[in-house]
Amino acid sequence: MKVIIDFDGTLTAEETQARPLAERCLDTLAGEILRVPRPRLEVEYEETRARLLRAPHRHGWMVRGLLTSYCDEGAFILNTSTLQALLSEQPTYLESVADAFPNAEYDPVADCINHLFHRHTAELPPAFRPGARHLLEALGSRPGCQPLILTNSLGDKVRRLLETLHLEAGADILGDTRQYDMDPTWTHRFPHPLLGDIQVWPVSPERSVDLRRPAYHRALLVAAAGGSPLAVVADTFSLPGALPLLMDIPFFLLRTPYTPDWCAQAVSAHPLGHVLEDLAHLPDALGRLDMPGDLR
Repeated sequence: MKVIIDFDGTLTAEETQARPLAERCLDTLAGEILRVPRPRLEVEYEETRARLLRAPHRHGWMVRGLLTSYCDEGAFILNTSTLQALLSEQPTYLESVADAFPNAEYDPVADCINHLFHRHTAELPPAFRPGARHLLEALGSRPGCQPLILTNSLGDKVRRLLETLHLEAGADILGDTRQYDMDPTWTHRFPHPLLGDIQVWPVSPERSVDLRRPAYHRALLVAAAGGSPLAVVADTFSLPGALPLLMDIPFFLLRTPYTPDWCAQAVSAHPLGHVLEDLAHLPDALGRLDMPGDLR
């Protein structure tokens, strides 16, 4: 079995790093991209963040016109959603970002916030959750089990930080998975036991999760090549968790200080969904799995 474990927020205490990340992002925006006073930008950031949190079911991280995650799903996701709203809603900021990212892969704002995230999370010191090292050692030494570390980055940051754990068994990295890479033209559909073949999963009266994530889908299929069964472990639902569940891959949601109730409820309601209260519970939970068949 390949156990795919998300890095930021699952192995690390993302909630302790979100504020330092935001500070670094604001420094770069004020001094290098927007050229505006740093105190003014921080006030606007805090006002935008508070506004999003007053109605989190209406706000989130958008890519190619599709919602990739609701703003309240993660500490880093809230920062990303706040920056995206702040930069998109002010014409002068939008113009400055377009000048700074003229050859955007997605759009200038999306590329800007991706740049800020990858640049500044690489500067943050290690912040592993208690038990992270023990978990990776236990899984790495377990017969028939291979831990894979999931990340949207190319893997350099994750590899460097993992080296500080001095793992005896080591851990491979499943990088550049682009869970946020949405494609409105993708026609693939996923079978839901009650709803039939779907592309958008209504998980509550107020929230739906869009499954049109072909890059992440390909990454999971590659990981399963050769017939290896998979399980995915992460601290957020929309980005790394919803798609595996509808591909018949067991998903474990780690409950964190920022986990919304609606995420835990959506995961618990699925036959292959599990909520972990502690990373230490994962090995036993994996041992109780009844693995499904082919991936969707």
